[in-house]
Amino acid sequence: MTSKARYRAAIIGTGAIAHAHAQALTRLSDRVELVAVADVDADRARGFAEEYGVGTTYTDAAELLAAETLDIVHVCTPPGSHVPLAILAMRAGVPVLTEKPTALSLAELDTLAEVERETGVPVLTVFQHRFGRAARRLAQLASDGSLGRPLVATCETLWYRADSYFDLPWRGKWAVEGGGPTMGHGIHQFDLLLAILGPWTSVSAMAARQTRPTDTEDVSVAVARFDNGALATIVNSIVSPRETSRLRFDFEHATVEVEHLYGYTDADWRFTPAEGRDDLAEAWDLSDDGETSSHVHQLAAIFDAFDAGTDPEVSLADATRTLEFAAATYASAFRGKPIAAGEITTDDPFRRSMDGGLVPWAPVKETTR
Repeated sequence: MTSKARYRAAIIGTGAIAHAHAQALTRLSDRVELVAVADVDADRARGFAEEYGVGTTYTDAAELLAAETLDIVHVCTPPGSHVPLAILAMRAGVPVLTEKPTALSLAELDTLAEVERETGVPVLTVFQHRFGRAARRLAQLASDGSLGRPLVATCETLWYRADSYFDLPWRGKWAVEGGGPTMGHGIHQFDLLLAILGPWTSVSAMAARQTRPTDTEDVSVAVARFDNGALATIVNSIVSPRETSRLRFDFEHATVEVEHLYGYTDADWRFTPAEGRDDLAEAWDLSDDGETSSHVHQLAAIFDAFDAGTDPEVSLADATRTLEFAAATYASAFRGKPIAAGEITTDDPFRRSMDGGLVPWAPVKETTR
């Protein structure tokens, strides 16, 4: 095997989530160098750069992209800016790794896909839970048929966010955050669900604003059917004082489940073979390595793909399937009917925005005569 290249990375946006990216890049410093950061707040950019030993800072993303030779740029800004910044980087020829959600709507994803085809530059999304060792093992056993047919699954993101969480002006607003816990919190969990179970067929959902001072939902509940016949329940909440993230898959030959909060280790997983299938326990056989599912694993996989000249994950096509599931959850909840995969087409209001203009608790707009 040839020695791996040392790649050049930059970060746009130096808020809270950017630290997870910088820490992951530091862990992988034999493979990548963080060479520059940009933030509209010059003082914050300088403080971030000093903390991580970065030599160059910018207050303008376009200036960074014009000045630096880069192999990847990390977009760590609020959700409403993900698409314009990703397009800026793609047109500069730099592969993009953007935090979730990739975009605020399916229409924005259509725009990204058009620019990706035009430039040949990929835009990738952070869905790090796909890349933990146990999730990779599960994906392998599910895809090769070892576990039999998937039958039923449960996906729960039961988190808690106080009212003060919404003090930031971009939080809780459909136009700038895209949605509530379905878009911003539970999406990591149900992205992993979709990665294991494959294409979904239909979604029936409910959503509510129970207690939080937000324009979006603070709870959603969905039931989904998959192409392979599996059924799943998906709960997304930010009103749950005992926080947990839980996934359970019941296959013909085994139950596989994980419970954690913001990242799992091998020890957080439980594997239960069906009667007479103790051989599968040997196939699972994960001794805890103490590693938490994190940005490190996804970045390592991206650099492995760069080394091999293959397509890195998570691709725009995969991210689109996940975001379409979120859009279908909202459309079903607000229209009061099941939504089929592919039903939200070009002219559908839910393609243009996740609220579809149908949020039942939204204030009625006055019309002028």
